Amino acid sequence: MGENIYIFMVIALGILAITDLVVGVSNDAVNFLNSAIGSKAISFRTIMVVASIGIAFGAISSSGMMEVARKGIFNPGEFVFEEIMFIFMAVMITDILLLDFFNTLGMPTSTTVSIVFELLGASVAISLIKIADTQGGVSDLVTYINTDKAAEIIFGILLSVFIAFSIGALVQFISRALISFNFKKKSKWVESIFGGLAITAIVYFILVKGLKSAALFDGALSEFVATQPQTFLVGNFVFWTLISFVTASLFKWNIYRIVIAFGTFALAMAFAGNDLVNFIGVPIAALQSYQDWQASEIDPTQFNMKGLAAAVQTPTMLLLLSGAVMIITLWFSSKAKGVVKTSVDLARQDEGDERFQPNYLSRQIVKFSVVAFENVSKVVPNSIQSRIDKQFVLPKTYVPKSKTQEQPAFDMVRASVNLMVASVLISIATSMKLPLSTTYVTFMVAMGTSLADRAWGAESAVYRVAGVLNVIGGWFFTALSAFVAAAIIAYLLFVGKFVSLVLMLIAAAAILLRNYISHNKKTKEIKAEDSLRRAESSSIQGVIEETAANIANVVKRSNRIYSNCIQGLSKHDLDFLKKNKKQSKKLANEIEGLRNDTFYFIKNLDEAHVGASNFYINIMGHLTDMSQSLEYIGKVSYNHVNNNHKKLKYNQIKELKEIDASLEKAFNNTQKAFEDRSFEQIGTVLKSKEKLYDLVSQKINQQVSRTRTEESSPKNTTLYFSLLLESKDLITAMMNLLEQYYAEHDSSVSPATIEKK
Repeated sequence: MGENIYIFMVIALGILAITDLVVGVSNDAVNFLNSAIGSKAISFRTIMVVASIGIAFGAISSSGMMEVARKGIFNPGEFVFEEIMFIFMAVMITDILLLDFFNTLGMPTSTTVSIVFELLGASVAISLIKIADTQGGVSDLVTYINTDKAAEIIFGILLSVFIAFSIGALVQFISRALISFNFKKKSKWVESIFGGLAITAIVYFILVKGLKSAALFDGALSEFVATQPQTFLVGNFVFWTLISFVTASLFKWNIYRIVIAFGTFALAMAFAGNDLVNFIGVPIAALQSYQDWQASEIDPTQFNMKGLAAAVQTPTMLLLLSGAVMIITLWFSSKAKGVVKTSVDLARQDEGDERFQPNYLSRQIVKFSVVAFENVSKVVPNSIQSRIDKQFVLPKTYVPKSKTQEQPAFDMVRASVNLMVASVLISIATSMKLPLSTTYVTFMVAMGTSLADRAWGAESAVYRVAGVLNVIGGWFFTALSAFVAAAIIAYLLFVGKFVSLVLMLIAAAAILLRNYISHNKKTKEIKAEDSLRRAESSSIQGVIEETAANIANVVKRSNRIYSNCIQGLSKHDLDFLKKNKKQSKKLANEIEGLRNDTFYFIKNLDEAHVGASNFYINIMGHLTDMSQSLEYIGKVSYNHVNNNHKKLKYNQIKELKEIDASLEKAFNNTQKAFEDRSFEQIGTVLKSKEKLYDLVSQKINQQVSRTRTEESSPKNTTLYFSLLLESKDLITAMMNLLEQYYAEHDSSVSPATIEKK
């Protein structure tokens, strides 16, 4: 059994390595895809092909980076084979679960930081057990742990966040001030100089960072780059500027597009070359440890692991297989697209739906920035200010609503700066042996360039800053949770041995499967029938036709929410009312989203169809009134039961169910009318308006009478009147909505819509 457990662990680590590659690529794809995808400079297919070639090159060149997993964080000579295997096992289980958690949220995090802190946490846990056995003190940890390296990593996190953001913002501001948003109209020499600078930075990045451990550039060239970097950079700049000028003038090539493709290749290669260790470094170290132990025939609790300190070349076949898994994941992972979307959304130039909600800190940062900007503006002369402002004016182009999703999130100048600055910073950090995270640098550069490009305007700044703070908070959460989780898992493995290992693997598999199912379900829900669709028509009849499905949806969900509320109150069921309250909130948010789209809807209208805007605004107002009534009914019902107030009396519940039955009939008839597009049926529903009003008024009078003559709870009376009055408001909002459609619908006119190009 003794040897079998280690064979099982090696096999398990191999499977975990493949899984880790999949979740790791889903997270890190944002590093090299966001600029190319956001700018839409090249087709998605071309981006993926370029990135795939970069990954293949990077995987082959990554062998030397595997040393971090073997001896970068802990001193292997202080541990025996059994302890090392428990450390490696804890690291891999934690890494997969942590990265998958962030991918499911669609948030980019650093695989480098997660693996380092997992190694640190697991080795600290095992070290403390060893120290306790020998009755030593916590100060003895320095014997087991490479504390200097850990401190360097933490310093690198803090440094990379600040430097990448600041330099990204500065370079983008200078680039935009010189080139402007009308970069296509600038002289060829401006484009050529920019291309020369960018390509030189990226070439240097490839040689210093991407292929530094490969055998491809050993010899004269690598020695020349290392000893005379200034000469190399100046020569490259002159060469690439001339090449850029020739290709732009003679072949009419877009240099920015070439920079973006080249930069995507470089960052993809650096990712595979440097971050591959984060996914397979630990399993390979475990395999080599197992081979060393087997050859020795010494007891696993006695075999010293100082052999890990020696340099070992990773088999090329393993690197190629890892590269293949990464490329396949890149093409097929929906989570990778989710993480890229977060980064692109936070950096986009235009306004729109914001994913993150503002918080106190984001509001204070924006207020402080506005005040600081105003103070700086007082110092800078007005003539210089106006000249700079002209360079930041966006060209006005009409884009139909149907085409807005196809527009780039930002232009090619910003995408090129993103790639160029990220390349330069990572190159400098590597030459200085500073462990800057690729994720941190690329993300913060993208955020810095967004700020400098004035993408974070008054309409979006608090949301974007909140998003950036969420992502940064997630990075520090990564470090802390990686350390703690790996330490706990390592301790449990050390104590429970094989039983703990099997239970941990089963738990990890169950969590991954649950997250996968949950992610798929959420993706389907977004596309589900219940989600409300934006209108794109340009006439009243077109809007009526297009919004009919939305109204049918709202009515169906309103019916369900109202009935569930009465049912929950009758059973005094808190969980049921809580779920119902969430549903009413969700409906209100979706209608709010449609209202926020009013600006874009009106912008798209031709003068001949301006009446459609009034119709659209009115129906949005009625829908909002309906959702607010339902939200209030859901909230007061939930609060009443949550505060443990007395149940509603039998007569009160009976009367509410009468109203619910009458409303349900009206809701069902309305839903059918809109689903069948037979708007004449609306007249039948409108005839029931007075009857519904009278029913609610009658119930109000009955409750007034009861309150005066019978002993009753003040809280029950308050709730009951609130429900009746909001029901009346709900009926009013729905009838107003129906009257709008009934009055405006004309079956003799065919709906006019915006022409699809």
